[in-house]
Amino acid sequence: MQSEMYAKSGQGDEINLTELFAALWAGKKLISGITLVFALASVSYSLTLADEYKATAVIAPAQSGGSSMLGSMASQFGGLASLAGINLGGAEGGESQQALEIMTSQAFITDFIIDHSFEVAVFAAVGWSDSTNKLEIDGDVFDAETKTWVREPPPGKTAEPSSWELYEAFLERLAVSEDKKKGLVSVSIEYFSPQLAREWVDKYVVAINEHMRERKLQEVNRNIQYLEAQIEKTAIADMHEVFYQIIEEQIKSKMLAEASPEYAFSTVNRAMLPEIKSKPKRSIICVLGTLLGGIMATLLVLTRHYAFNSIVRD
Repeated sequence: MQSEMYAKSGQGDEINLTELFAALWAGKKLISGITLVFALASVSYSLTLADEYKATAVIAPAQSGGSSMLGSMASQFGGLASLAGINLGGAEGGESQQALEIMTSQAFITDFIIDHSFEVAVFAAVGWSDSTNKLEIDGDVFDAETKTWVREPPPGKTAEPSSWELYEAFLERLAVSEDKKKGLVSVSIEYFSPQLAREWVDKYVVAINEHMRERKLQEVNRNIQYLEAQIEKTAIADMHEVFYQIIEEQIKSKMLAEASPEYAFSTVNRAMLPEIKSKPKRSIICVLGTLLGGIMATLLVLTRHYAFNSIVRD
């Protein structure tokens, strides 16, 4: 009895499988047609996408020559300095770790875009013209003749992109990754022009070094002003000696920052001019589009077949 049930079950599976193949064979023209349409559409879509190139620079945390001395000062007078509101540092690589966080922050990226007048290139560019050697600008977003933003903004926005929109647009092209084992950082920018991609990477590394250098100089100048004010207020000779030693190290830090263009990061490998596009991957787009069309066509044929059979049986 049980073996008979298994036999019937197996026969039913075989019949269903045969019916499945028969339905697919009957709908082969529809499947081929839909698949062909999706294949042609994916090819057409991939050809509309502009080529982009990725430029990458490899940088390493700069080694501060005065780090050991500052570390010694921090161990001796760290408690006193912290009470005075002064940070002596001493943690090697501290500046670089802060720089890594700042590099992808909205404030820094927005300032970088505005300082270099990259707003149009970041937000309105859609490609690069080899014949004119110029960026192709979306006329629905920015009018190149009148130099005005003409897009229809989303609710609550203006025609000119906000700092947040500029930040998001640039962040899509930027990649910052840290190799903690090797102690190296890779900075990459992907753009329509290989020349501009390399130029932006170089300027970006210069900008973060300059930002961290200016930040350090402002901090040191505040510390020195504060310490000089405390010396005038304090009559204890021993305290004067301590303050003068701290000021001396602060001046050394200031001199080091002023003399170090690569203050936070030193360049290990400059960005080279990319010769091979990084995207779009047109072959992958075409293959995925064709597969999607085939799957959807197959599901359509099977759904239509079983829906029709269900109506006939009813």
